Amino acid sequence: MIPDPARPSWFGLPYWLVGAVLILALFGAFQVYYWVGRRLGERLYDSRVGVRLGRERIAKIERVVEKWGALAVYGCFWVPMLRHTLPWVAGALRVSYPWYVVASALGCLTWAPIWWFGLTAIVWGWLELAARSPVTAAVVAVVAVAGVSWFAVRRRRKRRASEEKEALVS
Repeated sequence: MIPDPARPSWFGLPYWLVGAVLILALFGAFQVYYWVGRRLGERLYDSRVGVRLGRERIAKIERVVEKWGALAVYGCFWVPMLRHTLPWVAGALRVSYPWYVVASALGCLTWAPIWWFGLTAIVWGWLELAARSPVTAAVVAVVAVAGVSWFAVRRRRKRRASEEKEALVS
């Protein structure tokens, strides 16, 4: 059962309005990320966030931003680990702010509704399945977790194999 977009949902607000507020909040967060990165500049490496991310990971993100510019900002919405790290680097590298605003606005307008409505549909669907058949819902949850785990392990193994291959070549 997918919620009716016009009926009140959270805090008595219509479902679509909650989604719009979340889109604006995400857009605001991206602006903060950019300006903090711009303010930190080279100190990004030594900041608490930079140390946690690691110099190598930041260097990889820098290469992506240098190659693709503001288009990388739009693309980062679709890549889980880049979503909240690339904007800092874009600020530190001084990506054109008007282009950054356009790219982050387009990213918020395309990525957030898909997740807002899609994720809600998945959660409501699973909850309805759980109400009808708890055993089936448990099996679906186990299969989903196993699938995500398999994908993550497979990806990690491929990455290690390519790193080992590069190490042998150099």
